[in-house]
Amino acid sequence: MTPKSRAALKAIVARREAVLVPGAANALFARIIEELGFEAAYITGAGIANMQLGVPDIGLTTLTEVANTVAAIADAVEIPLIVDADTGFGNELNVTRTVRLLERCGAAAIQLEDQVFPKKCGHFSGKEVIPLPEMIGKLKAALDARHDPNLQIVARTDARATDGLGSAIERAQAFAETGADIIFVEAPSSLEELETIAHEIKAPQIVNIVFGGKTPDPGHRQLKAWRFSIALYANAALQAALKGAFDVLSALKRDGALSAVSERLASFEERQRMVRKDRWDALENRLASKAERL
Repeated sequence: MTPKSRAALKAIVARREAVLVPGAANALFARIIEELGFEAAYITGAGIANMQLGVPDIGLTTLTEVANTVAAIADAVEIPLIVDADTGFGNELNVTRTVRLLERCGAAAIQLEDQVFPKKCGHFSGKEVIPLPEMIGKLKAALDARHDPNLQIVARTDARATDGLGSAIERAQAFAETGADIIFVEAPSSLEELETIAHEIKAPQIVNIVFGGKTPDPGHRQLKAWRFSIALYANAALQAALKGAFDVLSALKRDGALSAVSERLASFEERQRMVRKDRWDALENRLASKAERL
């Protein structure tokens, strides 16, 4: 399904309708995203760091950990996957390997950012960016490395925090001129900045809305009017899961039972449905029948 999903994502981006794309850090979250009818999922680096390693998003994940997560998710869903590849895990050579590996694992788009390694979450303080020529070199390496021309390269800049909005827009325009398919100016801090970014950069764009982060949420209607291509809600599922688990387990610790929070829990049947146990049961029965005929 990967070639089809890459073509599907390319068509989604071309619509410029601020398509809502939630973040997933694992295959179960991706299944929920697909089940609810979202058209794509974002494989969030912060989510992998937080949920799999229990660490902050400060550049501690490896390419192998990201690739393994992408491969598992691509095996579980058919919707396109936009993959957060941080800084590409090194220089141009590392970017080449990163793109080739994540493409094989099932990415429909790969996001690269211009932060100094080790990077930080786009909504943290203390970020730094590499020189523009260095980032251009990494983007060229990424564009050259892909095998499927429908694999899209997302170029993100964090320069808003370090050098101001004007510098971030200049970088973004340079990324587009280099051939990046999608542009991503991270962490604008006002609605006015969002509107300026939308008007000044003509290439398809991603906007990232983080609950509690630096960027205000104008709502889908306004983002669509500004003609963003993708509206990321990269951490919504993660934050919901954290709050839900904390609340339920707190009640269990307090009461010694789940009766007070039973409505917060998915049923046993719902849980099995989301992991498609019926399909595995059917496969088991089919294989057993074949074995009996031998």
